[in-house]
Amino acid sequence: MSTDHGVSDGVSGARMAPAGEDVAVASAEVPVGAGGSAGAGGSVATTGSVASAASGTSTASGTSTAARLQALFEGHRLTPTQRRIAHCMVRRAADAPFLSSVELAELAGVSQPSVTRFAVALGFDGYPALRKHLRDVAPAEPEADEGSYNEYQQAVQSEIDNLRHLAALLADPAPVVRAGRLLADSRPLLVLGLRAASAQARGFTYFARKVHPDVRLLDEGGTMLADRVDAAKRAGATALLCFALPRHPREVVEGLEYAQEAGLTVVAVADSAFAPIARHSDLLLPAAVGTGLAFDTACAPMLLGRVLLEAMCDALPDAQARLEEFDAKASERGLFVE
Repeated sequence: MSTDHGVSDGVSGARMAPAGEDVAVASAEVPVGAGGSAGAGGSVATTGSVASAASGTSTASGTSTAARLQALFEGHRLTPTQRRIAHCMVRRAADAPFLSSVELAELAGVSQPSVTRFAVALGFDGYPALRKHLRDVAPAEPEADEGSYNEYQQAVQSEIDNLRHLAALLADPAPVVRAGRLLADSRPLLVLGLRAASAQARGFTYFARKVHPDVRLLDEGGTMLADRVDAAKRAGATALLCFALPRHPREVVEGLEYAQEAGLTVVAVADSAFAPIARHSDLLLPAAVGTGLAFDTACAPMLLGRVLLEAMCDALPDAQARLEEFDAKASERGLFVE
């Protein structure tokens, strides 16, 4: 499923910057895996914390390696550029132990010295020491022969890998269950998604309105976003669900900061635990996007949104009754062609 077709956002990460150029993906340093408002009773479900528990049950090649990489990065205070490198290594977990610093820099869209500084920030003498450590703890695994795949098939295979990784993360359902309860209890419930993420937000809202009594879509930024957050808070809202995909609009970061200041609990579906919105999320659920085509693909974030819908339905005692009522009225109106 392709995201935004605009020239300025939704473009694959590999095309965002030329090799050798440092790119900041957030405006300030934040601890990896830490949400900025944990004091609100929230916690961040990062790729590592969930995948570590799931790695033993995953059948995807490289998934356990991704979990070990994530665990290595957690707890370190990384700069935005370093988080970009970490995100790249997690996504290319099977290849990471064998990449040169130049190759990794090109894949992440940063400079080669940035890769060296990244290794030092993790406590290693340099990148060769980091790579040796990765080879020791993550031995090579047999990989499927993709030499005969064309570029379109490779993009599909990449999305399949993203879905397998998501399945591994969901081996621990606790974060999703908690998110479902937060969303079910919020009356009204706000759903935010701008630019590339608007499709995911709209899709979630469409289905959520069938079971939740009051769901309000936030699909435009600017000053109106703050006004609608204020109105929902006055009406009794306690939570906001945000879909955040690259490239991350500044309006989303500012909007989530405003929502937290207003007292809302922020549940976020993002492409990575290293996304710029992490410090403004009380509960972050990662789902990787595909970057093999000119515009990013977002199958995993979309599926994670449906999983959250299921968890929310489980937390709504009258969800089934509402669905049956809708089906009965739809039949009376001849709404669908059977």
